[in-house]
Amino acid sequence: MAQDVHPYDPRGLIREAYRIEGITPDQVRVIFLDWALSRPDDPGESVQIAALLAAYGETLPDHPMSQVLRDGLAGAKAPGGRRGGRKARLG
Repeated sequence: MAQDVHPYDPRGLIREAYRIEGITPDQVRVIFLDWALSRPDDPGESVQIAALLAAYGETLPDHPMSQVLRDGLAGAKAPGGRRGGRKARLG
């Protein structure tokens, strides 16, 4: 099992999600959140998500985790939203 652990998925959460038959999108989002909260800090999240999508998602593009990874990648690359509070007022 240890030989197929991806460096950006050291606990194997993403890998195992792909192995679960009949997993739902809600279950996949919970697994992704768990991964995101414990992922390595370096490199950035978009690099890690893209690498995991390439490693696991290319063979199963219709899997719910592939969609969540694509959504996470799009969210990581999205420009920052509006700023509020004192910083916004000061420029």
